[in-house]
Amino acid sequence: MLKNKLSLALCGLVSLFSGCTVGPSYQQPQMSTPVQYKEAQGWKVANPQDQNLRGAWWQMYQDSTLNVLVEQVVLSNQNVAQYAAKYAQAAALVGQAKAGQMPSVSVSTNASRAQSENSSPNNSLSAKANLSWELDLWGKLKRTTAENKASAQASAADLANATLSAQTTLVQDYFALRVLDKRIALYDQTIATYQRYHKVLSAKYKEGIIAKSDLTQAEQSLYSTQSAREDLIWQRAQYEHAIAMLIGKMPAEFNLPTHQGTLATIPDIPLTLPSRLLERRADIAAAERNLAAANETIGIAIAGYFPDISLSGSGGYSGNRFANLISAQNLVWSLGASATQSIFDFGANKAKVKQAQAAYDAAVARYKQTILEAMQGIEDDLAKTNSLAKELVHTQQALAAASETARIKRNQYNEGMIDYTDVASSEATRLSNEQSVLQLESIQLQNSVALISALGGGWDVSLLP
Repeated sequence: MLKNKLSLALCGLVSLFSGCTVGPSYQQPQMSTPVQYKEAQGWKVANPQDQNLRGAWWQMYQDSTLNVLVEQVVLSNQNVAQYAAKYAQAAALVGQAKAGQMPSVSVSTNASRAQSENSSPNNSLSAKANLSWELDLWGKLKRTTAENKASAQASAADLANATLSAQTTLVQDYFALRVLDKRIALYDQTIATYQRYHKVLSAKYKEGIIAKSDLTQAEQSLYSTQSAREDLIWQRAQYEHAIAMLIGKMPAEFNLPTHQGTLATIPDIPLTLPSRLLERRADIAAAERNLAAANETIGIAIAGYFPDISLSGSGGYSGNRFANLISAQNLVWSLGASATQSIFDFGANKAKVKQAQAAYDAAVARYKQTILEAMQGIEDDLAKTNSLAKELVHTQQALAAASETARIKRNQYNEGMIDYTDVASSEATRLSNEQSVLQLESIQLQNSVALISALGGGWDVSLLP
């Protein structure tokens, strides 16, 4: 009867203080965002019904080889694996914190035999169950769990951000490599042309038809073009090695054959409103969750001003004979409560509260700075996209003019109207413009990837655990 009354009293005590959670309630900071992006002239803003970026955003480029490579990032990239392990660690801490809110039960057994000089041997046997429970009257344990949950969500967002970063880098490297394939092929064609020129001019020089300067000019064009080609060869090798690392392979184990097909088409990238960027960027979500965790830390520090109250109890059997150990006459039990309160700490807890508040202020600044940097990145990519489109048109026009000039110069040389120096100069200009077109197409593709990544790459806060 006494135990029942004590149990009811304890339940009433817990219920009475269950709502006394000290510390500030979390409020997500407000950050004003523009109605639209400054550099988004001519872009179509995606409505919720429109096609939005999906998780496998790289499939928009419709390249089967690229799809296979990107899918290996999650499986094999070691940087991503590190973030995955950090998230698993953070998730385990949540379970540990939840367990701290519940009673702890243990079982102990003891057997001993003792004898003194003036007595006969004596046996001592016991088997007990022990219970201890720290009452969370001030919400310290609850806030610890909430802090660990927010930290785990921040870790999950960090994992998503690291994955997107690795995927983005791989796609950009892949497109850079594919454009290098086309640039190297262009040099191969040009070198073959220069070799034919050199062969013809060598024969003419031996016959005394042309001056030696025409032959040396042809040699200069041939050798300089071969040298430029070698520069692209080692660049391609570096991109291939980088891709190998991103998919978790040794460079010696990975080979990406050359490809002379058409380059990927830049997809139509749907823009969401700037205000929705807060939901689309994993790095912003991570900063916000870290902010929430910092808020819980303040409450934990404030709870240090209040006493820690624990309940304890034990029950079992104690006797000197194993045969009748478990019997009513050997039943033993106890219930107790303890409270611990620091009286003088010379301002230590006050300093902890100030430290937690300062850490929260720093987390607010990091959160807002992350948003500002995200907005800047998108504006930069949009401005670059718009300018690249115009630059490419002008460069293509320059290439058309240079190609026509080279054709005219070749005809004039064949008719004996000019020397070979003019032909070599016009051919070099044409080659330079054609290389510039390919280089701009490479930058366009890589910038489109950067824009997709800046918009979150299809990620959403609903994906947080």
